[in-house]
Amino acid sequence: MECRPDQRRLGADLGLYSLTLNNDTDLDRRTLDAYKAFRLEAEAKGFRHFLEVFDPNACDHPPADVAQFVNDHIARTLAGVTTAGRPLFLKIVYHGPAAMEALVRYDRSLIVGILGGSAGTAYDAFHMLWEAKKYGARVALYGRKINSAEHQLSFIQHLHAVANDEMEPAEAVRAYHGALQRLGIRPQRPLADDLQRTTATSSYSGSTSHPPKR
Repeated sequence: MECRPDQRRLGADLGLYSLTLNNDTDLDRRTLDAYKAFRLEAEAKGFRHFLEVFDPNACDHPPADVAQFVNDHIARTLAGVTTAGRPLFLKIVYHGPAAMEALVRYDRSLIVGILGGSAGTAYDAFHMLWEAKKYGARVALYGRKINSAEHQLSFIQHLHAVANDEMEPAEAVRAYHGALQRLGIRPQRPLADDLQRTTATSSYSGSTSHPPKR
């Protein structure tokens, strides 16, 4: 809790704080009070953080519109918080163009990032990144999508190409398969299957998946 200024610089100075709000007034208030206490201590100690907001996962009364519910609670959670105490960026489920654009337009000081969710196809990963960026996202935090790739370094290189507008999603899938072929690595799926979009959003959202497009 207490240390000298020179000790304060030791170790990590950036952490992740996660919130899950479940449309329960008492529980959600306790959750927000705990985040407020963390935020004030972090600001006092010069500890930076980014904020992950999960979709509701244990609701007695699920919100009718999950995307609107999450956006609204992000806006309320950070209302009046000064720059010094704000998260560097957000990590949220990607709910599609309308929800992303609404959040970004409401508060242009927020850097909005998306989480990846289930592995899916290569096209799922590249398309989600491409579309989320198009509508205002500026960070992508992929875990399983990278972890499950046949060759993680090549996969990340092609994610970068999509993020930097050097490739379209389908083009990146084909290029990634070409890289696997040059490396002598057998892909998990045929190219035609890996070019299909199989999921609409992250599996963390509890949303249903789209059937594959043909």
